[in-house]
Amino acid sequence: MNCLSENKTVKELQQEVDSYISQFKEGYFSPLALMARMTEELGELAREVNHYYGEKPKKHDEEEKTIEEELGDMLFVMICFANSLNIDLEKAHDKVMNKFNTRDKDRWTRKDS
Repeated sequence: MNCLSENKTVKELQQEVDSYISQFKEGYFSPLALMARMTEELGELAREVNHYYGEKPKKHDEEEKTIEEELGDMLFVMICFANSLNIDLEKAHDKVMNKFNTRDKDRWTRKDS
């Protein structure tokens, strides 16, 4: 699989991450360690959002990172978490969208068509 191809499915993303992790004897981290990593990455994302949209500018000697990069890190760790627990993220997504389209269908003000 070409890791630089466009329009990957979620299943392909999960397979790509699994191929990468499978090269190492250590394999996936434990769920608790992955939760800690996800929390760490979320903090880094929050910091970048605060620099771009908040009241806290970067220090002049601070490394330049982007929100896109931090979201990519979050996605990688989330995929690792799902893979380590044998969770199909496409199925998980479908369940969430079903919930939003049924339980929460009248929760928000719809745009006029």
